[in-house]
Amino acid sequence: MRKRYNAMVEMLPRLRVKPATALRATLAAGYSKSDLRADVMAGLVVGVVALPLSMALAIASGVPPQHGLYTAIIAGALIAALGGSRVQVSGPTAAFVVLLAPVAARYGVGGLCVASVIAGVMLVAMGAAGFGSLLQFVPHPVTTGFTAGIAVVIGTLQVKDFLGLTVEHMPEHFIERVVALGHAAHTARLADLLIGAFTLAVLIVWPRIDKRLPAPLVALTLGALAAFAATHLIDGITIDTIASRFTYVVDGVTKHGVPQAPPLPVLPWLLPGADGAPLGLSLQLLRDILPSAFAIAMLGAIESLLSATVADGMIGAKHDSNAELLGQGIGNIVAPFFGGFAATGAIARTATSVRSGARSPIAAMTHALFVLAAVLVIAPLVGYLPMASLAALLLIVAWNMSEVRHFGHILRVAPRADVVVLLACFVLTVVFDMVISVTAGVMLAALLFMRRMADISGGRLEESHSPTHGPLPKGVLHYSIDGPLFFGAAQKAMGALHDVARTARVVIIEVADVPAMDATGLVALESALAKLWKDKAKVIIAGAQAQPRAVLERAGLVPEAGKLKYTATLGEAIEAARAAVAAVPQSQPPHVEPNQPV
Repeated sequence: MRKRYNAMVEMLPRLRVKPATALRATLAAGYSKSDLRADVMAGLVVGVVALPLSMALAIASGVPPQHGLYTAIIAGALIAALGGSRVQVSGPTAAFVVLLAPVAARYGVGGLCVASVIAGVMLVAMGAAGFGSLLQFVPHPVTTGFTAGIAVVIGTLQVKDFLGLTVEHMPEHFIERVVALGHAAHTARLADLLIGAFTLAVLIVWPRIDKRLPAPLVALTLGALAAFAATHLIDGITIDTIASRFTYVVDGVTKHGVPQAPPLPVLPWLLPGADGAPLGLSLQLLRDILPSAFAIAMLGAIESLLSATVADGMIGAKHDSNAELLGQGIGNIVAPFFGGFAATGAIARTATSVRSGARSPIAAMTHALFVLAAVLVIAPLVGYLPMASLAALLLIVAWNMSEVRHFGHILRVAPRADVVVLLACFVLTVVFDMVISVTAGVMLAALLFMRRMADISGGRLEESHSPTHGPLPKGVLHYSIDGPLFFGAAQKAMGALHDVARTARVVIIEVADVPAMDATGLVALESALAKLWKDKAKVIIAGAQAQPRAVLERAGLVPEAGKLKYTATLGEAIEAARAAVAAVPQSQPPHVEPNQPV
């Protein structure tokens, strides 16, 4: 066993991405008893917050509450131990609800777990391939837009339980969902509404009274006590609770609430499907579920790295993005084999952990242990939590996710193109889904960015005088290209070269301000050079940077006497042009195209 461990350790240096970078860095820097004490206290605080939230998010995703607890326990501990962020707390998150609920509705908890495993494999591949740094190129208006859209969808999903509505079938899409809720408005129950409103009020007011005790703990406890008192003291009142809504089977006996048992090993495809029977595993199932798994992986990657970045700002450290993706992937692969589902970094829980004194991944691991202990000790009490109270908790989560002030700030001050991207992502997330929103948002942002680059790119033709080197020799033209020579700007930048006077003996093309060139830019330049050489003009390319020079040389545009020359600076190009002009007899007539009058 020890030999196998040593072999694994020796293999680590050869891996491009190493797991557990945050934990190893923490231990290598020295970990004291005071650090352990601070981490344990922070983990306990976050565990108190995560306990009801994990159940609420599981219910919102369409599965029994214990699966959210198992996710927090298994994925929360593994991701903390193997990831790249020192203080990140992972588990079920509200952002996933819009992706997970449709999967659970179609394929049950079994399908949700299978999709999570596939998403985990994708995350591991992304981390191993070094994709962590690429996710920084997702524009801020895109993330803000789809996050606000997700908040609206989550808030809408809570209306049913908050008001105690009876809805036979909750549609999958937003507009139909709103219509169904409107049709069911007459079924609202006053008792559920009052419990939900009371819980919501405590959630809002309590942080202003005492910040030491987490508001969710106080609000849900008071909400449960109020519901228990109302149902036992007032005849005819019923309030929907976890115990009345969810059941589980032990040794053939059906029980209510949350199982008082730890997460046990299980094959995800043997968990119930939408019809309650074991899901089973088939190639067709994998094909059908693959798009959802990809969406889960992409959202998990984006949200976890955003959360890790927020945590970096709070503790003054820097996370390893690829190791974090690797840890997230492993957590999402393993958790479904214990009844968990998709997990990612949770910004609110991470911030709570940092504010409570977290210093290392051990805080998040402690939070997972606390949730496990709570399941083993107080699971029967959890069944008394009212569904309306959990809905109130998620309404607060949705409000915080929406960042209404920040959303409005961007609308007021951002460039028009960014506002268009923001609104497009918001509307597409609400009306369709996050996959369409992010895909369209990134494409739209890229197109608008290319248009901006094309606007600042271009070319200037100087026929007699250079702005920096004075008069040009007779017969010499200076053409300066500014900005990247890429497909969005190539035609604009090279356009004037096609109209150069045929009397030009030497054309200097200055490219010192061209940082990059793509295939379209190369073709446009080659076309212009062919036209100049046809007119018997010599071309001098001045100031080519490394990438454009390499592109030109790979295309065969190498120095050739009488046709093409490279110089490091514009000054050298003008001197070379002066020498070339002087070497040509002045009596030599300019080149004239055949059949053209002299």
